[in-house]
Amino acid sequence: MFVYSKRWFQTLVVFILVFLLILLISATDFLFDPIFKYLAAVALPVVGAGVLFYITRPVVHFLEKYRVHRVLAIFIVFILLILIIYLIINYIAPIAQKQFTNLINNVPEMVEGAQNLITLWQSNQDMIPADMNQAINHVTSNLQSYIEGAMSFLFGFISQLIGFVFSLVLVPFFLFFMLKDGDKFVPFVTKIFNKKKAANIRSLLHKIDETLASYILGQLFVSLCIGILLFIGYLIIHLKYALTLALFGMIMCVIPFIGPFISVVPAMIVGFFQDPMMAVWVAIVMIVAQQLEGNLISPNIMGRALKLHPLTIITLILAAGSIAGFLGILFAVPFYAVVKTIIVHFYRTYQDSKDNKEDALI
Repeated sequence: MFVYSKRWFQTLVVFILVFLLILLISATDFLFDPIFKYLAAVALPVVGAGVLFYITRPVVHFLEKYRVHRVLAIFIVFILLILIIYLIINYIAPIAQKQFTNLINNVPEMVEGAQNLITLWQSNQDMIPADMNQAINHVTSNLQSYIEGAMSFLFGFISQLIGFVFSLVLVPFFLFFMLKDGDKFVPFVTKIFNKKKAANIRSLLHKIDETLASYILGQLFVSLCIGILLFIGYLIIHLKYALTLALFGMIMCVIPFIGPFISVVPAMIVGFFQDPMMAVWVAIVMIVAQQLEGNLISPNIMGRALKLHPLTIITLILAAGSIAGFLGILFAVPFYAVVKTIIVHFYRTYQDSKDNKEDALI
């Protein structure tokens, strides 16, 4: 009986039970397949509504401070969202679409310029090994397909993402009820527990809410600021397709840490074919934007609330990308931050209970 009361033994039993539960689910996946399909169907609308919930919740609370009824405040928020979407569709999307079409149409010209550069370089080199020369010829002959593939990877998902977001007709419904009844979630969860446990769970849910709010609002604001800085910088250096490339940079910067490095690739390619020196100016613009973001925007907006080491972020992104692709890259960091918050909370709860027992013995 003495061993059963040990904390390490109870923890070991919990891990064994969790492992057995996972094993049982994997062995009887045919029973859970309809449930998983249902969750997959509603996951993206819920996630999309959740992101909008954290963006619009401060506006609802602000309106409620001035004695605006919550339902009316929610309708005002929906009107503002519709207005923003209308402005984007009518004033930003046409310009970006025109620039993107021009960029795609100029790909053959860029390919021809790259082939001419490689041919010129080969003609001035007498000491190139035969194998290397053959490899260069192979790359040159397939250069257009490589560039088109890169452009498809870098830009293709933007139109798919926008089209998919607008096709999520369930998002407004989820968002409405999240804003209307979101405050009822914590009391609903904690009402079945005693007073002490309810307070502990309430504290945990509050910390998770703060973590998600800090990450979502902070990351979106940082991405918006970087997009604006890139657009201004690209206009100053007279880079072609400035709006399209800045929008791509803004979207890519949603991915922590590696997003800015991905976002500068198409801009540097376009800048190099416009003028080789332009690629240098593009790099300078990105460095300036990153310095402003890293030293001014992120510390003041996100407040380093997540406290994640860059090496941890890189590892998470690489692992999540290999497992779940782009969606894994997008959600790896917030998921890890939530898990970290839960583990730290229960560890501190355990430490506090341990200290209280020691004080009681004294």
